[in-house]
Amino acid sequence: MKTVHKLLLLSVIALFMVRCKNETHSSRTTISENKVRYAKGFSIVNYDGYSLVTVQNPWPKATQTYTYILQEKKGRVPDSLQKHTIIPIPVKSMVVTSTTHIPSLEMLDAEKTLVGFPHLDYISSEKVRARIEAGKVKELGMNQSLNTEVLLDLQPDVIIGYGIDNNNPTLDNLQKSGLKVMLNGDWNEETPLGKAEWIKFFGALLGKQKEATAIFTTIEKEYLKTIQIAKNAQNKPTVLAGDMYEDRWYLPKGTSWGSLLLKEAQSRYLWAETSGTGSLSLSFETVFDKAKNADIWITSGQFSSLREMTDKNPHYAQFDAFRNKNVYSFSGKKGKTGGILYYELAPNRPDIVLKDIVKILHPELLPTYQPFFFEKLK
Repeated sequence: MKTVHKLLLLSVIALFMVRCKNETHSSRTTISENKVRYAKGFSIVNYDGYSLVTVQNPWPKATQTYTYILQEKKGRVPDSLQKHTIIPIPVKSMVVTSTTHIPSLEMLDAEKTLVGFPHLDYISSEKVRARIEAGKVKELGMNQSLNTEVLLDLQPDVIIGYGIDNNNPTLDNLQKSGLKVMLNGDWNEETPLGKAEWIKFFGALLGKQKEATAIFTTIEKEYLKTIQIAKNAQNKPTVLAGDMYEDRWYLPKGTSWGSLLLKEAQSRYLWAETSGTGSLSLSFETVFDKAKNADIWITSGQFSSLREMTDKNPHYAQFDAFRNKNVYSFSGKKGKTGGILYYELAPNRPDIVLKDIVKILHPELLPTYQPFFFEKLK
């Protein structure tokens, strides 16, 4: 009998072990991978009851990868993943720290989740500005020195931060205080569609992955369609970008998203041969020597008229593009408190930016289209 009891006991133990093994396995069974095709900075893998979001390259030359677990209601997270930041979803309240995060919330019909932002005057979105005026979005100071007291009072479900390097003591302190922080690296993407694809990051947080994918797919289709239209151009105008700030001229590097937009629009950007995703910093003389005969000049958001430009720097009038009144700017569309809409929305809507640029360079290709961001300066 003892032998029989022993065998039964061993059988029960074995069966229990198999069940435990199966439960552990099933909890890590991949349901689907939210395909991120263009963005290099994040990935999403969906499991039964939770999603695993990985953020790489949140800033240039970052060496650390950040892993976040988005836990569904009643979802089980395996013990092996408990060391990572776990965020219950769908998120009901959040703080974002860049205006480029705002359009994703608005497109996903989730602007009501926003409860705080650093430097509210920068926000242009009419929907979010209405919430600010109603006192539903709190001022948090500046990105590198967020108001910890207000954040602790708000207790948002998550804070979406960004960094320019590995040194952000404010975000570190907030995490030590028990608040959930996720890094977002949309600004570090090299391609227009890569930047726009970060809407899927917010879709995962909000429990709206399908909606985010559908929105991005529409943007992607329009962008690719415009690229094909631009290929019918009969010429490639030369383009100068940027202008002086203090004593330096800032313009996009040759492998930046702005430079790629100019390339896709079938132009000859005069600094396309340079490398890097940020901005070049050049002297006036260097720019003038190379770009004095450029066909088109796309400035920054500093100026809203040709007079403003020459009041700031009379030498601007020496460029052919200025003399021929072929200077364009995105400064015209601003929020109620002066925030420039382009800086907020353009990274999320490269399809619109590309159409604008094609219209500027090759108006005959889009005869009925009216530019949304850009206007010719008078």
